[in-house]
Amino acid sequence: MDEDMKSWRLTIPGGLYTELQTHLFPGDCDEHGAVILAGTCESDRGLRLVAREVHLANDGVDYVPGKRGYRMLKAEFIQSRILRARDRRLAYLAIHNHGGTDAVGFSSDDMASHERGYPALLDIARGMPVGALVFARSAVAGDLWFPGRVRAPLSHATVISHRRRFLFPMPQAKAAAVGMYDRQSRLFGDAGQELLRRTRVGIVGLGGAGSILAELLARLGVGEFVLADPDKADVTNLPRLIAAQRRDAVVPSWIPRAIAERLRRPKVHLAVRNIRHANRMARIDALARDFLHEDVAPRFKDCDFLFLAADTMGARLLFNAIVHQYGIPGIQVGAKIPVADDGAVGNVFCVSRMVTPERGCLWCNGLINPGRLQDEAVPAAAKRGYAYVDDPGVVAPSVVTMNAIACAHAADDFLFHMTGLKYDDAETGWFRWNSRRAVAGYDMPRRDVACGECSQTADSRFGMGDNGALPTKPVC
Repeated sequence: MDEDMKSWRLTIPGGLYTELQTHLFPGDCDEHGAVILAGTCESDRGLRLVAREVHLANDGVDYVPGKRGYRMLKAEFIQSRILRARDRRLAYLAIHNHGGTDAVGFSSDDMASHERGYPALLDIARGMPVGALVFARSAVAGDLWFPGRVRAPLSHATVISHRRRFLFPMPQAKAAAVGMYDRQSRLFGDAGQELLRRTRVGIVGLGGAGSILAELLARLGVGEFVLADPDKADVTNLPRLIAAQRRDAVVPSWIPRAIAERLRRPKVHLAVRNIRHANRMARIDALARDFLHEDVAPRFKDCDFLFLAADTMGARLLFNAIVHQYGIPGIQVGAKIPVADDGAVGNVFCVSRMVTPERGCLWCNGLINPGRLQDEAVPAAAKRGYAYVDDPGVVAPSVVTMNAIACAHAADDFLFHMTGLKYDDAETGWFRWNSRRAVAGYDMPRRDVACGECSQTADSRFGMGDNGALPTKPVC
């Protein structure tokens, strides 16, 4: 851990937050207690904790009258949870609530209890951080301790469900107006526009769908991008790459083939060019590399939102793993145009599938095919890069309008998720548009209570953060 750390962040899946809020605020105007065990994520943005488990303290049994303060967690309750945190390599956070709504802080008694107890808990935790959270109904403050008695306050907490909610220790200052985004900020306010400016988005695959997403998000004012795609522009995909130029893919025939290959522009570079045209202040980490590489995937682990626009099973597996391991929501987009051997066209459809830590797992819904995963692992198949059809050896139809439908829906979902404008009862099914029938439908995602990805079983990757290996491949 960085000894110069100024603050840290917390991500809480929506279901865990609802469970915790119901326990802390049952309507009796009293104080209640709990413990969160959380995975850790360290990145260039600092430390983020990802809530994995909530342990509710029973009033009068686990949470009792205090010896120095109003209430306290019993030693037995603390001991069992700190030992579990140590054994699972998770951070330990003791929790209680105060009154109020949008501002909260620790009392002097609270801080004195931290001084008395946390040095000993640090010894038990063996290098993992320990700390505390205090909640009001719409606010949270935190105090996190590290070895050497280094401590840092909580910057903010993010609740992730079908819409995003932010909790701060106190109300935030009003955001400054941004002139060029005046028309759209009238929808979600200057604070919403500032939020987009501070948002880091990851896009995997910058082909027909990914290039559209990059354009749309840049024009919304998203301030930071992480992009990955190993492919270069080809004359056959120029019609689907937004703002692509012939010179990006076509090299004069008299140039030697080895040199010509180097002159073709990577798809990520085309996306960077488009983003810069829309938002010259955007920060971009552009990787003309395979998302699956063990040194590429970690660049996505602290994004605020992910888009999967590449359709290999390996990319789906890794995207799904990052969503659940690091508590990052994302959307998988795609379009499919089935054509039979005799030329007959089947149902033409495009999809936008929202995946959050607690809903829409691609494993649970049969969208990761183990057989294809195995096929992709062999060198010959791996060299094909990102595939957009079931059989990488078959060139299937691909049309820019189909990609545009899926991507527009996905980008709109992202916008209303990030700004918190979605209604509580908003549709949570996966969007499916059938172009031949001109019919929109929704597929309701399933969840397996024993899933090794998204469940809260002992061996799942849910909320484990850096304390779990991602399904990447070594760099050759």
